Parts: sequence; C-alpha cells; structure tokens
Amino acid sequence: MRKRLLLMLVPFLVEFAASQAVQQSRTLVINGQSGEVSVLQMNGRSFVDLAALAQLANGTLGFHGDQIVLSLPASAANVPAKAPSASQPNNSAFSKEFMTAGIETMSVIREWRSALANAIQNGYPVSANWVESYRGKAAQSLRLASVAASTDSDQQALQLLTNELDNMQKWSDKILKAYKDMDAAKYMSPDALNNDPLFQKILNCAHSLAAMSASGQFQDDGSCH
Repeated sequence: MRKRLLLMLVPFLVEFAASQAVQQSRTLVINGQSGEVSVLQMNGRSFVDLAALAQLANGTLGFHGDQIVLSLPASAANVPAKAPSASQPNNSAFSKEFMTAGIETMSVIREWRSALANAIQNGYPVSANWVESYRGKAAQSLRLASVAASTDSDQQALQLLTNELDNMQKWSDKILKAYKDMDAAKYMSPDALNNDPLFQKILNCAHSLAAMSASGQFQDDGSCH
C-alpha cells in the first residue's frame, strides 16, 4: 500500500523574508534512498522542494484544487515484524511432546539392544518371541513419536529414529539367524560386538540421538544414516 501525505498549499513567502533565507545543497536520505537536494533554511527551519522529494523517494506529486498530494511508497523497514504466535513452537527446536516420545523410543531401543547383546555374550537362549516383544514396544513408541512430531526438527529427528529402529531390526534378525544356524558362538567373544559394523552403527546413532535430545536442537552428524 502507498501512504498519502496531503500538504496544504503553503502561502508564498514575502519578498523581504526570502532575502534572508539560506539555500544549500544537502544529502537527503529517505527509506534508504539518498540524493542531493536543495535545502532552504529560514528561521531555524529547513524546506525542501516537493518535486525533488518525490523523485528521491520514488513517489509521485500531484495537484488537486487547493491541495498538493505527495504519495510515497511504504517503507518495508517501517512495517513491524510479525511476532511468532505463542502457540507455534520454534521450528529450530524440538517440541516438548516429541522430546518426551522420542526419549521413550530411544530408551526402548536401548533396552532391546542391551538385552540382546547381554544374551548372546553370556550364551543365554534367544527366541523369536522374546525378540518380538522388544520389537513391538519399539515400533509402538516410534508411532507415538511420529504423531507428536510437529516442528521441522521433530520430523528430521523422527527420520533418524526410524533409521535406528530399522538397523536394530536388521541386527536382531541377524542374531536370530545365527542362533537358528547354530552359529551364535561367534558373537560370544569379548571383541565380537566391537567388530560388528552394524552393532557399532546402532551404538553410534544412539549416542548422537542422546546428544540431540540433551541440546533440544536437531544436529545431524551422519551417524544414523
């Protein structure tokens, strides 16, 4: 929108007063636009030619009856910034609801990972039904996290949580196959898990997600891809 400034026609200055005026060339800045204009100084006041003012401000000057109409474009700098709604969370941070659901999902996956690692390293039996109970809890927690995701950071972190769960499922399936094939003994050595790339990927992703939850900000270091 353009604002209209209506200036009433100024009475002509009497000749003897004009003789006392001082006219100088000055730099005038309007809405970030600067230019040289002639400024008439008299009785402590400064007067600028309206035509020069309109040209400098990219405005228009018109005459309607006894009125002088000066139209100047609105300055974007003078438009107050729209304050963010209190009901809308900052998209650079996690929402409170997602933080709660995400931490719960991480906790369930960690419990699954720790229980399975402890079982194979101590030679405990591992069955599909036993594993399924952990998988089901983790999947349900992830669904709740997806429902709670509302900000950009929530959605990005949700994808990393999904990657973590997918990798955990792959590792769990691999362990179950090893038990089925009577080949689980290879995971019982002290260095077995340290030398397992998929397990280490899951572990590194867990550490990255924990650091994110502590900061409350999305930070992707590539560990969960």
